[in-house]
Amino acid sequence: MNARICSIALSVVIIGAVGAAVVAQAPPHPRAAELQQWAIHDETRPMPPVVNPGPAGPPAPVPSDAVVLFDGNDLSGWTHAKGQPAKWAVRDGYMETVKGTGGIQTTKTFGSCQLHIEWATPVPAVGASQNRGNSGVFLMNMYEVQVLDSYESKTYADGMAAAIYGQFPPLVNASRKPGEWQAYDIVFHAPRFGADGAVQSPARMTIFHNGILVHDNDVLTGPTAHKARPPYKAHADRMPIGLQDHAHPVRFRNIWIRDLTK
Repeated sequence: MNARICSIALSVVIIGAVGAAVVAQAPPHPRAAELQQWAIHDETRPMPPVVNPGPAGPPAPVPSDAVVLFDGNDLSGWTHAKGQPAKWAVRDGYMETVKGTGGIQTTKTFGSCQLHIEWATPVPAVGASQNRGNSGVFLMNMYEVQVLDSYESKTYADGMAAAIYGQFPPLVNASRKPGEWQAYDIVFHAPRFGADGAVQSPARMTIFHNGILVHDNDVLTGPTAHKARPPYKAHADRMPIGLQDHAHPVRFRNIWIRDLTK
């Protein structure tokens, strides 16, 4: 091996070693300590500060490359979670949950995506804590962003509006009053699994609630569950978007998505 080749090879080894050291010394996710500090649904976990997001506006414009999931006219792009026709009500440009009909999901499937969805909780407000305008948006039908009336209403922090349910509260409470239209803009990066089913990269979410950043590239511990944080299990690369029927008449409108897997 001549001197030049030897020098190049040595440089590659040094760069590789430095890169490995950087990876080994990479700091943990900044919110990882919260999961160790607070039990799931811990009532003593501090609530985030309240921020007034300003008044609601008209439906957000739809980008030219977006797929419209609900245009206010019908549920042709949706089905019951068990495959039957969706039975939620549609009127005046929005869909509304119908108690007892079950959750619904898109007929199309998605992986990493940018999802826009607008929603409103019932007015007058009825109930308290989790029994107050409850629903949920499920990415890949597994990873939930909570929908709840959290305007001047107390609940556990990891279950309030805009929480990554059971894991991370939002950075701030940007909720509007009951009956007012609100919006989530969710950037979701799907988890990746190896051939052996092991997690190669976990799911991540960045979320804006009413235009305000409430999750900044948060790393999910696994899928959503009630009173549990189960580990990842390998699943398909593309799955439906789901909406929850929690027996409360929550409304949704102007739902569109941009596929980021291409």
